[in-house]
Amino acid sequence: MPGRSSSSSGSTGFISFSGVESALSSLKTFQSCISSGMDTASSVALDLVETQTEVSSEYSMDKAMVEFAIMDRDLNHYVKAVQSTINHVKEERPEKIPDLKLLVEKKFLALQNKSSDTDFQNNEKFVQFKQQLKELKKQSVKPKEDGRHYEFDQIKDKDASRAGNERDGLQADREVEGTEGVDEDMIVTQSQTNFICPITQLEMKKPVKNKVCGHTYEEEAIVRMIESKHKRKKKACCPKIGCSHTNIRMSDLIQDEALRRAIESHNKKKHRQSE
Repeated sequence: MPGRSSSSSGSTGFISFSGVESALSSLKTFQSCISSGMDTASSVALDLVETQTEVSSEYSMDKAMVEFAIMDRDLNHYVKAVQSTINHVKEERPEKIPDLKLLVEKKFLALQNKSSDTDFQNNEKFVQFKQQLKELKKQSVKPKEDGRHYEFDQIKDKDASRAGNERDGLQADREVEGTEGVDEDMIVTQSQTNFICPITQLEMKKPVKNKVCGHTYEEEAIVRMIESKHKRKKKACCPKIGCSHTNIRMSDLIQDEALRRAIESHNKKKHRQSE
């Protein structure tokens, strides 16, 4: 009868899934290993960009991230297939023990067939890796021998070619960028505004980015703010002036590794200059 164990071969009303569930637990542990591997590959890739190491090395890390993302997708599909099979058998309570392996394989193949060759790119860590890499490349500024930065030289070149004479070109830049001059100190000062937390008004040490609106905050400050609001049954609004995002969740926050590195690099340069 269903619901009772039976001694007859190949027939049972109660199937124990303890062994399967134990294996599932091991698979989930392996998933955490994949996640750690992606964190390591991402960190190495950012190191390579920061130290301006050859592009081929960075490309190797990119390939590693792709492989990790594909592995994570396939493992997710397999875990879902096993869990779905277990739930189905528990609901059906069959008289005979079904071929669990065959059922899992069918469900796994169905999930695989629904996916495309590029859907691994939706992996959150892979997306974050690409964004951080792009941001760090934009923020990395290689100093020249005279102590000036390429960013400053590019702005000067743009001024020189924008108009027929230097005065008109400078005025155009002032209108577009809202500056009263283009000296290097002012450019550095402007870039430093991205280093300041809108909550503490201090330079960030562990910046986190809001995936929804793109603004960054000091991790401890924004977490404390969200927790305080939630305790009072209120929503946490983005503290950045002018932002319309009115419901920040913990899950919206990701580590902004590129900005953290940019802040550290800036402080190291400032320390060297003061010595």
